[in-house]
Amino acid sequence: MNIVRDDLDPIWQALANPWRRRILDLLRAGPLGTGELVEAIGAARHQVLAHLQVLRDAGLVTVERQGRRRVNHLNPVPIEQIYTRWVSAYEQSWTQALLGLKQTVETAERDRLGARGRGGDRVG
Repeated sequence: MNIVRDDLDPIWQALANPWRRRILDLLRAGPLGTGELVEAIGAARHQVLAHLQVLRDAGLVTVERQGRRRVNHLNPVPIEQIYTRWVSAYEQSWTQALLGLKQTVETAERDRLGARGRGGDRVG
């Protein structure tokens, strides 16, 4: 079987790792220096640097140099691309399915209450 790679594969691969998702969660609150990320995550510096490199390669993180300090910023554009291509495509069908479920439950409840009013639940 020949699987075709697409331009979102590096993003999915970056998001597949829980350490990298944690870094993105931290950066969502605002830019952080590399040392601050190391401290927040509690991992070795070289591990955090390796994860940051994967995130940069996927375009999820950008780096701003401020003298010797490297400040990491979340780039939400690749996540928006995933949302647009994958999540939003299913969102309408999920919404329709939930509305259908809501209507089914409401109809069943009305029928149940109606049966009770007509003596459907009487014992004896």
